[in-house]
Amino acid sequence: MTLLLLGGTGLADRIAEALSERGHPAILSIAHHPRGGQSAPLPLRVGGFGGEAGFQDFLDAEDISAVLDATHPFAHRISHRTARICAARGLPYAQVIRPEWVPEEGDRWTMLAREEEAADHIAPGSVVFLATGRQTLERFANLEGRRLICRQIDPPDAPFPLPDGEYLVGTPPFSVAEEEALFHELGVDWLVVKNAGGEAPRSKLVAARNLGLPVAMITRPVAPEGPCFDTVDAALAWVDEL
Repeated sequence: MTLLLLGGTGLADRIAEALSERGHPAILSIAHHPRGGQSAPLPLRVGGFGGEAGFQDFLDAEDISAVLDATHPFAHRISHRTARICAARGLPYAQVIRPEWVPEEGDRWTMLAREEEAADHIAPGSVVFLATGRQTLERFANLEGRRLICRQIDPPDAPFPLPDGEYLVGTPPFSVAEEEALFHELGVDWLVVKNAGGEAPRSKLVAARNLGLPVAMITRPVAPEGPCFDTVDAALAWVDEL
C-alpha cells in the first residue's frame, strides 16, 4: 500500500513524521518547496498535478492505494476534487483538519460566508488587517476607501493588487503581546481572518479580544463527505486500519 498525503500544513508535517517513523510507504505532496531548505521525512512531490487528468495519471503512476488529505481547510476545491476522484476509483479517502476557532467571552466576531461581505460591516476610513493570505485579496476589491494591510511570510513579488493597500512581511509565530503591539502601532480598526483553526495563529484573535477590536471571521467552506479527523493520532489510526 502506498499512501498519498496531501500536505502544506503543520498538521500534515506531523503526520508525515509519524508515517516515516512507522515505516508506512507514503508520498507527501505539497504546493511549494519547504522554506529554508528543510528536508521532508517522506518522498516529496512539489507542485500542482496539472488538473484532474494529471492527478489521475499520478495516482496510476505511483500506484496510490489511499489518500489522506491534510491540506488547508480553505483548499476546498482540491479536497472536493480529490474526494470525488477517490470515490470513483474506489480508493479510501479521509480528511484531517484542525478544529475550528469558536468565539469566547469578550470576542467581537462578525461571521462572514464570503470575503466580499466584509464591506457591509467595515466603514470607509478604517484600517483593516487582512490575515487571510494574498491568494484571495481580489475578493476584497469592494473595500475601497479603507487602508488594507496584508501580512505574508515571503517578500512580495508583485505590487499590492488593490488601491490603498500594502504588504507587511513577518515570520510566525507571533505572541499575543507582539500582535497587540503591532495592531496598536498600525492603528488597526478591524481584523479579517479565515477560520483556519490552530493554536499558534490564535494569538491574533486573543490580541484583538484584549484590544476590543472587531473581527470579521470568514467561515469555512463545506468539507467533502467522508471520514474526517482533527488529530494526528486519529488520522494515523485510520492509516493503520488500512
